[in-house]
Amino acid sequence: MALLVAAMAAAVLLIDPNHFRPTLEQELTKVLGREVKLGELKLSILSGSVTANDLSIADDPAYSRDAFVKAKSLGVGVELWPLLTSRQLHVTGLTIEQPSIALIQFPNGEWNFSKLGGDKMPAKVAAAPPPASSAMDLSVKLVRITGGHFSVLRVGGHARPLVLDDVNLEIRDFSAGSAFPFTFATKVAGGGTVKLDGKAGPIDAVDVAASPLTASVNVDRLDLAGTGITQSAPAISGLVGLDSTLESDGKIARVKGKVKADNLKLAIHGKPAKRPVEFEFSLDQDLRKRSGQLRQGQIKIGSAVANLSGTYADQGASTVIHMVLNGPKMAVTELEALLPALGVVLPNGSSLQGGTASVRLDMDGALESLVTKGVVSLDGTKLANFDMGTKLKVIEALAGIHGGPDTEIQTLGASVRVAPEGTTAENIQLIVPSIGNLDGNGTVSPTKALDFKMRATVRSMAVPFSVTGQATDPIFRPDMKSLAKEEVKNLTGGDPVKAATGLLKGLLGGKKD
Repeated sequence: MALLVAAMAAAVLLIDPNHFRPTLEQELTKVLGREVKLGELKLSILSGSVTANDLSIADDPAYSRDAFVKAKSLGVGVELWPLLTSRQLHVTGLTIEQPSIALIQFPNGEWNFSKLGGDKMPAKVAAAPPPASSAMDLSVKLVRITGGHFSVLRVGGHARPLVLDDVNLEIRDFSAGSAFPFTFATKVAGGGTVKLDGKAGPIDAVDVAASPLTASVNVDRLDLAGTGITQSAPAISGLVGLDSTLESDGKIARVKGKVKADNLKLAIHGKPAKRPVEFEFSLDQDLRKRSGQLRQGQIKIGSAVANLSGTYADQGASTVIHMVLNGPKMAVTELEALLPALGVVLPNGSSLQGGTASVRLDMDGALESLVTKGVVSLDGTKLANFDMGTKLKVIEALAGIHGGPDTEIQTLGASVRVAPEGTTAENIQLIVPSIGNLDGNGTVSPTKALDFKMRATVRSMAVPFSVTGQATDPIFRPDMKSLAKEEVKNLTGGDPVKAATGLLKGLLGGKKD
């Protein structure tokens, strides 16, 4: 045994691994379809590996003149016996340490790695075929990437690439013609981690990116704003977790899973939601067109549930959606925690308590300029710590309205339109038992300035008024011009003198004739 070890050690001393460097470079170039350059090679008898102190893989020139991969070292696992006895290099594994890899996607859906392994060889490599005695039997049982740094850029999309650090990838029993298992783990620059565990392959001969793949996907505390994922829609931020399954035939990816978002914010002037928002979904993504269909989506905030469905598509730096949100009879107490995230502001010190809310909304356009319109309603709720009766003291003088510490809302319904330029509410129908029926229209500016024209119908008398100021401190005033018209209309006979007398008495708090 000692003689065998001694013989092997002596053989190693006689072998210069750099003899195989041109062969290894050419064979890797042949396999990848890209020019591969290696640094000085060293052979380790104990680990059965050849190590190159540098690795460079050229990019597709249509994408970049810089290297596709640059790595600190490449470790090549080899079978020692063929190497020692016949100087044949049988590769059993590859380990790439600390690579920097640039992933680039064009608007047509192709990636810079799509043609890896293609038949087109760099001309200068094709002109230097390897010696016949250096033929290689390339058989890779294990491929590892450790400590990698990936940047993911979509041309014509976001100016800031997604950056992945500490990337670790392991592929076992690699074969281009069959499926092979893999694991992938990374930290996302800006906050969050991503893990995949599944199978990929067989490798598509035309487009590597179109190869089939199945995997479980886990994302933990992904910072939407910090990572730049929502840079085209800066209103959106939060920490997101995801557990899902992914099945792709190379053309359509089917994803099903559950998202949990903490500190979610959905409006420019919004504040993080006070409680987690969960989203169970099923979608189909067209990998080439970068578009998809949300087949099923269920948003959950505590016991409140709303359904979301529709389509989405990347268009340049924007994501354009056409979706419908339908949420019937949701508990108001649960929804109130989401109001700050939506940029909805209530009067200072007030809160919504009890009752249900229903919404039916259409959302159309790019996320950064989204237009949402539809119908919203509230039933059996209370705006606690807000005394509308006292705010309407001018109307109270006219109609004997009584105030109170809270405002009970029997029903509230309106057609709304929410856009970057502000919110419009039309056909407002509000029933407050302590006041009467109120209706009207109005707007809320992006800075929460109010401009509403309303009418209160009390004891068969219509009293117009306006609501201005800020959403945090609304100001109620009588609409004198409209009030005069209503008074003339309500007074019998249309006598202008009688109408003016009645209006004056009303404003002074006296009794009408």
